[in-house]
Amino acid sequence: MNDRPTRPARPANPTHVGRVLRTEQLTPHMIRVVLGGEGLSAFATGPYTDSYVKLVFPQPGVEYPQPLDMAAVRRDLPREQWPTTRTYTVRAFDPAGPELVIDFVHHGDTGLAGPWAAAAREGDEIAILGPGGGYAPAPESDWHLLVGDESALPAIAASVEALPEGAVARVFVEIAGAQEEQKLTPPAGDIDIVWVDRSAGQYGDALLAAVTAADLPGGTGQAFIHGEAHWVKALRRHLRHDLGMKPSQLSVSGYWRRGADEDGWQSGKAEWNRGVEEEQEGGARAA
Repeated sequence: MNDRPTRPARPANPTHVGRVLRTEQLTPHMIRVVLGGEGLSAFATGPYTDSYVKLVFPQPGVEYPQPLDMAAVRRDLPREQWPTTRTYTVRAFDPAGPELVIDFVHHGDTGLAGPWAAAAREGDEIAILGPGGGYAPAPESDWHLLVGDESALPAIAASVEALPEGAVARVFVEIAGAQEEQKLTPPAGDIDIVWVDRSAGQYGDALLAAVTAADLPGGTGQAFIHGEAHWVKALRRHLRHDLGMKPSQLSVSGYWRRGADEDGWQSGKAEWNRGVEEEQEGGARAA
């Protein structure tokens, strides 16, 4: 489901260590954690606005090599003793600090990373793998489409801030109510930001309806479509086969899937993506 252009293989993700500098409750369900310290001295995000890292959560009672060497962990320890990782977008990074900003969706005690962020205190440390990334607003595009749910909001916010002056952009973010809106800071231009209230509906239903009904600009566009896998799949179909956008114009990824945690989703994601590609290309041939 990821339509990003193929890039040369990256070297193995380096391991960094971030120390909590401060936290902030952005909305009722979004927590910001700012990390710093010497362990981030070699961290760099590159040109991407969707840069992401993997946060490493050790298994209780297991001792790991220090500094953490994930290759050695995977080589020397049984699978059940490997740390758990969770993938998060870099909201911002200031190398001068250094300060690494990560925003967490928090739904109470469920999950792993959200509760960690809620309990994080100054001085806490966490190991970080990465970063990766592959999307940034292309200045040569005539217009930009940015669509996501809460999981994609940090990347969308960073991308909105990186739009070129005079850009034309349509931004749709699905949230669980007006209290979850955040202040985005776009440059001067024709930029329309729509907050889609999910309320009690299924993830993606209202968002998909809003985007497919939108009057999008003409010319050559670039789209960033990230979030829950079911609605991402449906919107990809609309962009590819109803609007005729090419894979090179799309950054599309199902960050997560209803009913599965990250481990469960990652284990089946490759097969899901193959099915999506076969379905979409079959539809294109039949058209």
